[in-house]
Amino acid sequence: MANTESERVHCLIIGSGPAGYTAAVYAARANMKPVLYQGIQPGGQLTITTEVENYPGYPDGVQGPEMMVDFEKQAARMGADIRYGLATKVDFSQQPFKVWIDEEKLIEADAVIIATGASAKWLGLESEQRLNGYGVSACAVCDGFFFRGKEVAIVGAGDTAAEEALYLSKLCTTVHMLIRRGEMRASKVMQERVQKAANIKIYWNSEADEVVGENKVEALRIRNNKTNDTQTIPVSGFFVAIGHEPNSAIFKEWIDMDEAGYIKTIPGSSKTNIEGVFAAGDVQDKIYRQAVTAAGSGCMAALDAERYLSAKGIV
Repeated sequence: MANTESERVHCLIIGSGPAGYTAAVYAARANMKPVLYQGIQPGGQLTITTEVENYPGYPDGVQGPEMMVDFEKQAARMGADIRYGLATKVDFSQQPFKVWIDEEKLIEADAVIIATGASAKWLGLESEQRLNGYGVSACAVCDGFFFRGKEVAIVGAGDTAAEEALYLSKLCTTVHMLIRRGEMRASKVMQERVQKAANIKIYWNSEADEVVGENKVEALRIRNNKTNDTQTIPVSGFFVAIGHEPNSAIFKEWIDMDEAGYIKTIPGSSKTNIEGVFAAGDVQDKIYRQAVTAAGSGCMAALDAERYLSAKGIV
């Protein structure tokens, strides 16, 4: 890395979902001259979402990718410097903080906002990926609304899966719930609620074999992993609720995280354990995981970064 090209910036934003772009809007308006690197998936998880109906300000709904283009345009109009590139290594041992982009360019930053998001875990079926956004979803709260009065299936055995199954049971006629083992991992109270719900049908020791459908989900073939028997259930939606993984691996050495890798922030703020490094969006939020909450935390991070830089006399 001896010949690494380097650049000094006041505020570096890593990630480009609702949190990163909102942070960029606020940071640019505060004259922090933010530089934002979009990462491996410019626009984040919303770029694999089709219809978004629950974000304020879009009365007719909006396509996820289109919404992220709007966010990006607004940040750019405010003066944010938006670039392609992936943060591959960081050194937060001293200020200015060092962040390497694509292993070749070095950015030295007075403040860093981490907005790298989280990625849904998938089963790895070809049909699941092909129909993602066409009836296959990793977020019941985002997409359940589109399946009102229809039958759906959900896979997962933890608290999130139980919560999402209950949410779907209020909208859908039947929720077919696949549990890979003979028991659930969810807390006792969640298990009881699921088992009491009249329209949640539990399939123990069962796995999804294939999502059936050409251009949209029409059915789900499931396999009992004890007997190897398969059956096909007609459903319009298939929800994968086997967890999310925060995109936080490169910060592990420096930033405090919980056991799942979500960055810990000081309650009521976006501050991490390192002064001058802030976190926003799904990389630090495993509870809400919504575009609107991510955007709100991006605003918090930019305001926190502005106060920090201002106190230092930098901006």
